[in-house]
Amino acid sequence: MTATVLTEDVTGGVRIVTLNRPQRLNAITPALLDDLVAALRAADAAEAVRCVVLTGAGRAFCAGDDLKEFESQAQDEVTTRAYIERIQDVTRAILLGDKPVIGAIRGWAAGGGLEWVINCDLAIAATGTRFFFPEVALGVFVTGGVTYLLPRLVGLARAREMIMLGEKFDADQARAWGLLHKVVPDAALMDEALALARRVAALPVGPVRALRRILAHQTDALAVAMEAEAAATVAGFLDPESASRAAAFARR
Repeated sequence: MTATVLTEDVTGGVRIVTLNRPQRLNAITPALLDDLVAALRAADAAEAVRCVVLTGAGRAFCAGDDLKEFESQAQDEVTTRAYIERIQDVTRAILLGDKPVIGAIRGWAAGGGLEWVINCDLAIAATGTRFFFPEVALGVFVTGGVTYLLPRLVGLARAREMIMLGEKFDADQARAWGLLHKVVPDAALMDEALALARRVAALPVGPVRALRRILAHQTDALAVAMEAEAAATVAGFLDPESASRAAAFARR
């Protein structure tokens, strides 16, 4: 079986973590979540690693939840709650670890994929990348702490629009709204992301770690938001209307 997440150490104290379900646009499954949490925690624990680049194999970063597996994810409350909490564990691993995470984004970053972009310390996207939140239209809910993080990035009114209406937007718009550090040609994406990661990795460890901890822990609002998101998402997954909407979307 092919690993759903790959890792590679490169020069300059950087580890690349790659989502590896390209045949499904790196859509989220329980196995991918487990592998991603393990990869991020391992990178955080590795003394030689000073910065992580998070990316996706193939033509997409992450298309969000794999709706072809929705029925198994929503079979009962225990299963669904465990699945949603595992999604939140990815955000905790990105935001609350000691190592900075740089996103290298191309293709689609939708739903959970967009949430992980927002979780990254800095993200670079290829020209042509597209983003959106499909959750509300499917009858479910956003995760990843975005109900707390997104209004701080783009303002409350725009956050409402993005989550409620679920309209697609491109990399230039994402950059203008403050979601991205830079937009670059597709061919330059990994070179640019690695250069940025090496620049961050070369900074003194102590201040970088302190900055991340202070920003993540300055308020308990993030934890409260993530708990509320999980409850709303579980309720959405277990709603029969959500199952029919997910099935219709998966057939497109």
